[in-house]
Amino acid sequence: MATLTIRGLDEEVRERLRVRAAEHGRSMEAEVRAILRETLFRQTPAHGLGSRIRARFADIEDHEFAIPTRDESPRAVDLDT
Repeated sequence: MATLTIRGLDEEVRERLRVRAAEHGRSMEAEVRAILRETLFRQTPAHGLGSRIRARFADIEDHEFAIPTRDESPRAVDLDT
């Protein structure tokens, strides 16, 4: 097993780590190991954001929306103003 030393840790970070470790009933060292494990081995989503949004709303009924007809021809954007 490897040993890791972290120097220059902010006091606020250390205090939050101490509190979090106490909440989980672990030592600060064990809490750091758990945080690193959770972060580094977290499963990344297999699909992109669009696919996840679609999956979230998949159970909602499909509604047909009337697409309005275009009365005018498209015009170029005036970038000078």
